[in-house]
Amino acid sequence: MTATSRRDFFKTTGAVSAATLMGGATLSACGGSSGATPLTGQEQLDLTATQALAAYKAGTLTATTYVTTLIARAKAASDLNAMIYIDEAGAMAAAKQVDADRAAGKTMGALAGLPMVVKDNINTKGMKTTGGTSSLRNFQPKTNAPSVQKLLDAGAIILGKSNLHEWAFGITSTNFTLGIDPITKEATRPAKNPYDTSRIPGGSSGGTAIAVAARFAPAGLGTDTGGSTRVPSSFCGIAGFRPSVGDGAGKGRRYPDTATDALPISTTRDTVGPMGRTVADIALLDAVITGGAAPTAKALKGLKVGIPAAFWAGLDDGVKPVAIAAKQKLADAGVVFVDADLTGIMALNDSMSFPIALHEPVAAIPAYLTANGAPVTTVAQVQAGLASPDVVGAFGAIAVDYYGAAYATAMVPTTGARAQLQKLYKDYFAAQGVECVLFPTTLLAAPKIDAANGSKNLSYTVGGVEQKDKDTFVTCIRNTDPCTNAGIPSLSIPAGLTAGGLPVGMQIDGPLGSDTNLLAIGMGIELILGSVKAPAV
Repeated sequence: MTATSRRDFFKTTGAVSAATLMGGATLSACGGSSGATPLTGQEQLDLTATQALAAYKAGTLTATTYVTTLIARAKAASDLNAMIYIDEAGAMAAAKQVDADRAAGKTMGALAGLPMVVKDNINTKGMKTTGGTSSLRNFQPKTNAPSVQKLLDAGAIILGKSNLHEWAFGITSTNFTLGIDPITKEATRPAKNPYDTSRIPGGSSGGTAIAVAARFAPAGLGTDTGGSTRVPSSFCGIAGFRPSVGDGAGKGRRYPDTATDALPISTTRDTVGPMGRTVADIALLDAVITGGAAPTAKALKGLKVGIPAAFWAGLDDGVKPVAIAAKQKLADAGVVFVDADLTGIMALNDSMSFPIALHEPVAAIPAYLTANGAPVTTVAQVQAGLASPDVVGAFGAIAVDYYGAAYATAMVPTTGARAQLQKLYKDYFAAQGVECVLFPTTLLAAPKIDAANGSKNLSYTVGGVEQKDKDTFVTCIRNTDPCTNAGIPSLSIPAGLTAGGLPVGMQIDGPLGSDTNLLAIGMGIELILGSVKAPAV
């Protein structure tokens, strides 16, 4: 393969649709021309998921070579603290089997040989699921979470389990359970943003975001309760998806996982979510998990998109110009923006967010632990083993069910805050005739790590005025949280870098059940906005 043909390969496979890769003819049998020049190590690292699968077909890559390269990368950049566990032996054995099956001309799964990482709060039968907390240090579930199983059935290879905010209960992924760093002697080994290791990667799916951005794997799974796939995706320059969860009782839920398939926080809000360097890769994984049709990129000309002012207010001075530039690029591509606010949404969301997230664990945590045969069975036992100060504080509220009464009020059918929020979104999409809303995923780029407290009061600048002593958690989830309480789908897409070189994401939310359309829109948007420069790891 010549230099020119290699460039063409990366260009064309970078734009290939998930629908194309889901086609049986694309990934069945061996494929590839004999004598094709293998990809170099750096070319392998830069592959997206769709490109890696295309390279297998072209005969320029084997699963064994690819897994070897990615594991070496993860080991070399272990100081980012992205991974809790790397299953080198298991991944290599799986890769060798994929190569043998392909060489024998067997029909291959849609993801055959695709390496991935899985957040360490999602059940995996062959690996421990620790939740990043000491009480589950040696816990190994008996079954895979359904989403994990579907990916494995399609031929994916799990490289290992990624780091997270302890019990997924935070937004920084500064996890104190990991103890003393043997080199720096820091009191904790926080997960580090690959664009600036003094900054957080976001959370709680910070390890997956780091692994994808820093080229340990082309894609992975996270979970999302209030922003846990999308905040780290925004901070690390990748794409992150939160599928529809519906009414909280199973109706409208897109993915098959339940509250006993991953360490729970909120049965109403929790969901597994794919993360990748492109929306096309996310659409590919989503199609495998759901068994549905994969979308192609949607044409943006004439697309009506809502711009709710509440989500654009208070942007940090570093984020705002990137967001405005992204919006202008989309307008130039023919997107029709509708300036209509979701009036009162932030106050309505605030009235229910903590009551839901800090009451539902009272029952959900013991139910998960008992169903999975964990070594502990109560909230008190988990609480006793916690190491991260902010998580200790959250569990204090859970242990006494501080929000029980407020939760009951918020969840009253028809008249409760959650029902009102769902109606607000539904009426907005219908009245404005828009297919989605668009806004910056987070108010600011990745904040500095607080290795003493886990999170700290933030200071950032809005319109030249310093905003002092802002709460890290509340600030980071302001734009990602409302859709989670409404149960609607949401997607964060890389939009560019700040003047200081930090990634910024743009988020789109759509009506309940519009997941496939939202992914198609996202694929169209990423063709306009392009990808961000890789971190210098």
